[in-house]
Amino acid sequence: MGLLKFHKTKTGRKIAYVKTKGTAPGIVFLGGFMSDMSGTKALHLEAMCKEQGLSFLRFDYSGHGKSSGVFVDGCIGDWANDAQDLLENVTDGPQILVGSSMGGWIALLLAKRNSEKIAGMVTIAAAPDFTEDGYWAGFNKATRQHLLEEGVVNIPSSYGNPYPITKRLIDDGRAHLVLRQPLDLPFPVRLLQGDLDEDVSIELANKLFAHIQCADVQLTLLKGADHSFSAPNALSLIRGGYNKCC
Repeated sequence: MGLLKFHKTKTGRKIAYVKTKGTAPGIVFLGGFMSDMSGTKALHLEAMCKEQGLSFLRFDYSGHGKSSGVFVDGCIGDWANDAQDLLENVTDGPQILVGSSMGGWIALLLAKRNSEKIAGMVTIAAAPDFTEDGYWAGFNKATRQHLLEEGVVNIPSSYGNPYPITKRLIDDGRAHLVLRQPLDLPFPVRLLQGDLDEDVSIELANKLFAHIQCADVQLTLLKGADHSFSAPNALSLIRGGYNKCC
């Protein structure tokens, strides 16, 4: 395990991170919704970077893991700003973004803001616009009304405790949608998706693939892989995605 450090953002949030020194292009790992930087994929990539002498950065969004803040106070815009702040102030040289689930959405937002810092992108079960097209679209009238009146609804999760979905998360998500406007990416993009993923559909992966305007974009579907994408063959595919981007 690397040394845990904290970066204070422009807004005063303390973001926990672990950085491995090495050559560029390195990897910045962007985790998923209610995840932290100690997951299997992040640690696997960290080990790979140490083997190859590459720089690597993993971190916790505000309200996640060891970073400051409370999860229910956060939103997509906050977490994208956390990632942008670290990309600009903690990394050196060009980076390849590896975004898992919500992290794929965050990676796409960063690409629109900091394309000169990004050498490539790998997404794992990317979930762009999930607050609108997933949660809000799936809520019935009663759930929507409860959210509007109470400010939060708790949604059952197969990963443990229910997910608190706040009105602020939904409202802010609408300001950061990426599938409603052109998405031009000037670097290699590798989209990875499992066919047994119950959280992100193959249809969404195909939609993102078709939507991205890029001279070098590939979508790989892995048979038998679920949303965690953490089995040995899935981790090997993530490693391969990085190698094809650089």
